[in-house]
Amino acid sequence: MCRIAGLVSERLPARQMNAMVKAMCDTMQHGGPDDGGVADNEQAQLSFGHRRLSIIDLSAKGHQPMADVQQKAMVTFNGEIYNYRELKHTLQSLGAVFNTATDTEVILQAYLYWGTASFAKLRGMFAFALHDNAKGLTYLVRDTNGIKPLYYSAENGQLTFASEIRAFKSANITATEQRWPVWLLAYGHIPEPFTTLKNVLSLPKGHFLQWDKNGSHSLNNYNTPPTQSAYITDIKTAHEGLYSHFENAIKRQLIADAPIGVFLSGGIDSSVITLLADAQNEHQLKTVSIFFDEKEYDERTYQQAVLNKINAANITHLVKKQDLDEHLPQILAAMDMPTTDGINSWFISKYAHEDGLKAVLSGVGADELFGGYPSFSRIKYLKYLRKLPASVLNKVGHMAKDSYKRLTYLVNEHPAADYLFLRGLYSPSEISQIAGISERELSEILFSSDTVTPTGNYDELHASWFETNMYMQNQLLRDTDVMGMCHSLEVRVPFLDEDFKQFAQQIHPGLRFDTARPKKILIDSFKPILPQEVWNRPKMGFTFPLQQWMKNNSLIANESHYKGPAAKTIIKQFKNGQTHWSRAFALYQVQQHV
Repeated sequence: MCRIAGLVSERLPARQMNAMVKAMCDTMQHGGPDDGGVADNEQAQLSFGHRRLSIIDLSAKGHQPMADVQQKAMVTFNGEIYNYRELKHTLQSLGAVFNTATDTEVILQAYLYWGTASFAKLRGMFAFALHDNAKGLTYLVRDTNGIKPLYYSAENGQLTFASEIRAFKSANITATEQRWPVWLLAYGHIPEPFTTLKNVLSLPKGHFLQWDKNGSHSLNNYNTPPTQSAYITDIKTAHEGLYSHFENAIKRQLIADAPIGVFLSGGIDSSVITLLADAQNEHQLKTVSIFFDEKEYDERTYQQAVLNKINAANITHLVKKQDLDEHLPQILAAMDMPTTDGINSWFISKYAHEDGLKAVLSGVGADELFGGYPSFSRIKYLKYLRKLPASVLNKVGHMAKDSYKRLTYLVNEHPAADYLFLRGLYSPSEISQIAGISERELSEILFSSDTVTPTGNYDELHASWFETNMYMQNQLLRDTDVMGMCHSLEVRVPFLDEDFKQFAQQIHPGLRFDTARPKKILIDSFKPILPQEVWNRPKMGFTFPLQQWMKNNSLIANESHYKGPAAKTIIKQFKNGQTHWSRAFALYQVQQHV
């Protein structure tokens, strides 16, 4: 896990590119404190940079950017390839010679033997840039789940890329994307492919960008999902398959030459990961947990039920309101792009790093696969709401409750409007007032793009698509990565293991989803090892008492930080307990930009 950056330009001299890329990498040193490097290829007019967090092959041989012995190709790589040992064995049988024990060199050799077809063979979380000297081609490649970030700008004969948005400012790319406040108020995050910088985009997951020496480029999808054969309809087969595939995913993701642990919240997902990891880890597992003085958020009972079954060193940390007050400026600075999420990830990553860990396993992805969110039961109502005329939707949408106000999104015939009805932060009329734009302008910003694909019949599969491709992709994964890496911590997500995910999606939706008991199939698959206190508990996400804590926070609750009557009214409502903290948090970030 690292940070990468680079430039390919026919306009800039090599010395200037080297200095720019070094500056880009320096801004991301927190994500790669162990080593750094910049490599130039003057003939190809490019400069690749790297910041290293050493986890596999801790020796100096893992230095990047890395080239093969014959200098046919060069790569700068962020992430982990979990099947690198299997690929390495196959490549050696074909004649490949390796000089390191790294997964980075496997990427190089795989490309040299299989070309771009090698990208689909990789299992893991990754973002890398690779240059082919013979063909004069440069590739940017991102993993199939979009776990690792990769941003790029391709303009005026120049390709610029980096793992974080902040790095682009060091490359003199600073033009602000003026639409980002609208996206933040609507979504609670900046939706891919957009960013807070104009013409700086996120590379789509499962894609590679190909840049040729003439400065032209194309986006290519290398991830072709297998054709859906007959669904698995036998519940025993489903249970056994989920158990064995997830056990294999945990085994893969425990590969490390540096200390690795688990985030243990006390929920179903983290408990399953902890129990399986403990059974497979050769050394004593280290778990990291958080607790609060506020009893309704205290999960220590459930955490302890898991700890009683394993041989693990558990490190717990008490987090108080004073901790949020003290660290909120640092949290905001760490975000890289505005978001309403990530505070919890910032704290747990901070403690994991302080406890000596370099990598942790996290439960992100289970709710999206197995129906853990309210949207899975609510989405069926959209089928009927979509039949209402716009006049009725507008009328009902002006009722007092926030959930009713979101009905006005459905005036727009666009799949993103469905998502925003289910998960939107502010209604269209509220955003118009805050941003000082008309609702027509607002609709053009939110619904002129076709980046959101229509996905189904307002059923659980439809909800799963939304939660996976929008909420998890744009918010959970991005925020988990950036908050972990600001503390030099790699966060691995075994529920997104490609083989496990593929098996889960083969299970008939009637078995996979149960709106009466969210994630029932996951619970039943692991009930033999889960303590009853955990599987029989009410669902509660990994949340902080932020509603209480932010009401008196000197930044968020200070009315002098807000401009305009609409913004001031919302903050008053928040302080009176009439609106959710995430709305106030988003509004604060927007108002600091005004």
